[in-house]
Amino acid sequence: MSLRRKLLLVALAMLALPWAGWQFLRQMEVLLRQGQEQTLIASGKALTRSLTAINAELPPPGDAVYVHELDAPLQIDGYADDWIGLRAYSQNLGPAQDAQKLKLTVAEDAAWMYLLIEVRDTTRRRADARDVAVAQADRIELGLDRGGAERRYLIASAAPGSFDALARGADGAGLPVTLGGEWQEDAAGYRVELRLPRAQRPERLSLHLLDAGGNGDVTLDRMPLLAYSDSLAAELAQFAPESTRARLLSSEGWLLAESGGLDTAAAASSAQEPSALARWSYRWLIAPALQGSATLAERKPRVDAPELWQALSGVPATSWRAGSGQGDVVLVAALPLQLRGETRGALVLEQVNTALPLLTDAALQRLALISVAALLLAGGVLFVFATWLSVRIRRLRDGAERALAADGRIQGRVPLTDTRDELGDLARSFQQLLDAVGAYTDYLRTLASKLSHELHTPLAIVKSSLDNLEHHPISSDARAYVLRARDGVDRLTNIVRAMSESSRMERAIASADAEDFDLAEVVRGCAEAYRPLVAPRRIDCEVPVQPVPMHGAPELIAQALDKLVDNARSFTPEHGWIRIALEAGSDGIVLRVANFGPELPLAMQGRLFDSLVSLREGASRGEAPHLGLGLYVVRLVAERHGGSAAAHNLAGGDGVEFSLRLRGMPRVAAAARGGS
Repeated sequence: MSLRRKLLLVALAMLALPWAGWQFLRQMEVLLRQGQEQTLIASGKALTRSLTAINAELPPPGDAVYVHELDAPLQIDGYADDWIGLRAYSQNLGPAQDAQKLKLTVAEDAAWMYLLIEVRDTTRRRADARDVAVAQADRIELGLDRGGAERRYLIASAAPGSFDALARGADGAGLPVTLGGEWQEDAAGYRVELRLPRAQRPERLSLHLLDAGGNGDVTLDRMPLLAYSDSLAAELAQFAPESTRARLLSSEGWLLAESGGLDTAAAASSAQEPSALARWSYRWLIAPALQGSATLAERKPRVDAPELWQALSGVPATSWRAGSGQGDVVLVAALPLQLRGETRGALVLEQVNTALPLLTDAALQRLALISVAALLLAGGVLFVFATWLSVRIRRLRDGAERALAADGRIQGRVPLTDTRDELGDLARSFQQLLDAVGAYTDYLRTLASKLSHELHTPLAIVKSSLDNLEHHPISSDARAYVLRARDGVDRLTNIVRAMSESSRMERAIASADAEDFDLAEVVRGCAEAYRPLVAPRRIDCEVPVQPVPMHGAPELIAQALDKLVDNARSFTPEHGWIRIALEAGSDGIVLRVANFGPELPLAMQGRLFDSLVSLREGASRGEAPHLGLGLYVVRLVAERHGGSAAAHNLAGGDGVEFSLRLRGMPRVAAAARGGS
């Protein structure tokens, strides 16, 4: 990965800026929420004080019987089919250990008040209300209070069907003398359904369930009747805040009065309506934790929500929930309704909030613009810096590559050595290293010529002294020592001459010009020229028929092939063979020269291509000694062509194979050649 891409990845750390801004917006939104919660609680407290001040008809303390409103009259048949929508709100009046023992549901329309009494009893004793055996039968005593007077009714039936409740009590204060109804039974128990004119509606209600089977009686005494009050709703609407739904609930959660509604359009009338994006961003990015009770959103006769029960315990409660529209949020505040230190009910206020989505949308837009601008600025600065740094590093790389000439000498200077930053320190370190390597390379390059120059005069003195010594009469034993000394001087002279030739040869190989040629044709021509030279030895040539293109110096490759064939001829007996092979592969061209003869010593296989290393025996007097420069030249030619040289014994153990792997000399542009 390039340096610029790495720095751009580092720039992604700037994404922490919008994240931090997002967290800040969420904290600010929490503070705004808390402010609105306190405002709504203050409004609710003012509303409760206003209702108390005007002596509004607040719900009585303790348990009560709730009277539901009906849009259509019910049919009295004892089967309770018409009560299907209200049975979910039936009041369980049985004991704590058996809450399903007795259920009561009360409703009224414009003309009648209806009662549905459901009793669970699997062991029943039946008798009519006027029968003397009714004292040992299952029966219900219903008490109605009105205007301070009370009248009780005995409800019993010897069989399912219609009945007339027997009234007891002197003055009923306008209460009905008889109550007619229906008694129906099933396997679980029995149901009593009855009605009375709404004009004779009681103020309180008592129930006494007597179970002849001894499974437990239930007594409820003088329970007040509660119902939705239009007059209380009007008083509530008079003091409730605008664009707020206010509900007055009893201590059991029964709805007694309601004003206002959750109208998004009305809530947004005083401000610009938030867009769909603003609502969505607020709902899912800023305020995702809306944990208010969803049951408060519906209009039901009875409310069951944690906020209500907390308020009824005497502690105000607030919550937020999602509204009906996308992104809308609803603030809920529930406050206890207290009178003389006694909790009489609860006041629930709800507001659709559109200001928060608007504010957070504006803040999110500003945050997005600032974040994008900051990211673009940081990314641009880092990109420019990375480009500038990459250019400088490339200059340093190119300078280091140009410092090494084609002949191996160190030339020129590394750029950026005059800068005062870390790259300048690196460039100066490179320059010091190149200076040291260049000095050492020059010393090694000129060592051979220096040694040959320095040894020439001492060798000449020794040789002239030996010549003069031969003209003096000496003994035969001394003359043998003189001959040995002369032989050593000749060897030293040849070594000094070879060292000079080696230096010249290295320079010649390094400065050779490259061209495009057919390597197969060069190898094939050299092989034909070697046949009379290696006779009577057999020479085999395995060269592809198709051309093998190569970019290099053909005279150097021919010279290396000469050295390899001459080396093979030296170790191949007269009845042996020499094989030349050329192969073109994906990793370069391989030139192989194998010969029949002795194997290479394992200790010498890695040193054969070094200078002045030879496995041939010493030459006899009068013959030029072999100085081991041939394979060294072969290695230099292979390296000049981007390859390498290797030697190994044949698998059959009957000879040796030398191989050159050639990839070609690097191509130099015409402009560079002209400038040089």
